[in-house]
Amino acid sequence: MFETMLTAISPEAVQVFFAIAIGFAMAGLCACGYRLFGMHFPSFHLLEAGPMTARFAAVPLLIVSAPFLIMRNTLRARRIERRRVEFIVIATVIAGLWSLMSGTAVVLALQALLNV
Repeated sequence: MFETMLTAISPEAVQVFFAIAIGFAMAGLCACGYRLFGMHFPSFHLLEAGPMTARFAAVPLLIVSAPFLIMRNTLRARRIERRRVEFIVIATVIAGLWSLMSGTAVVLALQALLNV
């Protein structure tokens, strides 16, 4: 039974799962690192407040930490505003795809650095 399960998972699927996990881990790391030096977690309101240079500096942080922020805001809205499950599923898919893209970028960057 276990032999068929082990052969059913392709190496590409394992790579995708690791990329998603690395993307979510990097998102949490960036958001918690921001909170370490600030009083709160980052939010998308960073793009609206402060001088223009601070807004541009917030863009890379928000790009990397977006899956964490999307899931945090979604779970808080579910608990506080009683949002429907469909919205939770859509937000989870968006955060997962974003995490897949950022995790793939991190993996490719690490591969490029280690092959030098």
